[in-house]
Amino acid sequence: MARLQRRDVRIALAALAALLLLGGCDRLGIGVTPIGDIKNNPAAFQGKDVTLRGKVTQSSKIPLLNVTLYEIQDDTARIWVTTTLDQPAAGGTVTVRGKVENAAILGGKGFGVTVAERTRR
Repeated sequence: MARLQRRDVRIALAALAALLLLGGCDRLGIGVTPIGDIKNNPAAFQGKDVTLRGKVTQSSKIPLLNVTLYEIQDDTARIWVTTTLDQPAAGGTVTVRGKVENAAILGGKGFGVTVAERTRR
């Protein structure tokens, strides 16, 4: 009986560890799309949800439209993010989940590539 209880405890601890690791995946870079991948192949990402992590380089609020534009940069590239959430502070690091949008795609090249933010951490 004691052997069965130890096995149950080990299984419960392994499950807890897995949950804790999965909860921190974005902080570890797991599941985060490099911005350069989107910029190099915008047609492949058009309309898809992505998770990005980077440093906010600049931001600007457009008051009449209640929209904020901010640019984030990772080690591979920069991209503009549109949001109706609070304006992020320049210099801070954010993790953004959103949908890739292109104003136009001509010859596989994206023009006006942005990410419409859904959530931010």
